[in-house]
Amino acid sequence: MDALHAPWRIDYILGPKDPTRDQSLFTRLGQSNADEENYILGRGRTCYAVLNAYPYSAGHLMVVPYRQTADWNDLDDSELLELMQWVRRCQNALKRALKPDGFNIGVNLGRVAGAGIVEHLHIHVVPRWTGDVNFMPVIADTSIVPEALRTTAAKIRACLEIS
Repeated sequence: MDALHAPWRIDYILGPKDPTRDQSLFTRLGQSNADEENYILGRGRTCYAVLNAYPYSAGHLMVVPYRQTADWNDLDDSELLELMQWVRRCQNALKRALKPDGFNIGVNLGRVAGAGIVEHLHIHVVPRWTGDVNFMPVIADTSIVPEALRTTAAKIRACLEIS
């Protein structure tokens, strides 16, 4: 049997998970100044983009409003507009940086819908390549990310700067 090593996952597995906190992970990231360490890719007035630290595939990122809300209806029109503009901007940056064949772009609202951070709405932008789905996610519940997150983040940041 082959062993696959994904050492960055251990931080999540062993890390503290405090459901009693008032602020979500995304609120704490949005308020932090440690953008590079937190894989923040870019910031707007009402939202920011962050690379997923536990990605489904290389380049998997999320666009997140600064304001913590679990529901679309709590966002005003300017927040909704900028959120979608950042999704488009990030998709274009990913096209330049990683040259995917397609994308999954989506939102999981509520735990039953698959939301991992239920209390804070966010939009996933997941680049996809022809043939990237294989037996690993199905049989081994494992994804293979071929590049270090810091390297991917730097590539995407550079492409966001020119968009």
